Amino acid sequence: MAFSSGNDSGGPMADINVTPLVDVMLVLLIIFIITAPLMSHKVQIKLPEANLNQKPDDATKRVSPINLAVKEDGTLYWNDERITKEILESRLSSAAQLTPQPPLNLRGDRTTKMRTINEVTKIAQEQGMLDIGFVATKDRGQ
Repeated sequence: MAFSSGNDSGGPMADINVTPLVDVMLVLLIIFIITAPLMSHKVQIKLPEANLNQKPDDATKRVSPINLAVKEDGTLYWNDERITKEILESRLSSAAQLTPQPPLNLRGDRTTKMRTINEVTKIAQEQGMLDIGFVATKDRGQ
């Protein structure tokens, strides 16, 4: 609280007390003086630069993903076409040879056993598929 000094009015002063501001500024100055040398690294390395410009031929190289659905009873559907495990193996091996390799989106029923999904995943990995994704629906807010 600031009191008047030397005025005859006896009321409080209207001037701003800058002492706390100066104290805070001095503390910040000391902190920056101490931390500035720590910001430089002793080992200098040249980091790689990312090129985020998309080339026009990149869009044509993209392939559509393979949608593989597994029902509860174990029936398989390759892009909505019913297939057997033998046909699945041959199609996956031929798809694994493509450049670029298409991603495999694996969808299973809510009641499909995890053992069946695991078998299909193993078949895909054995045939050389690298990008296997599992498709799920977003849980509606509860």
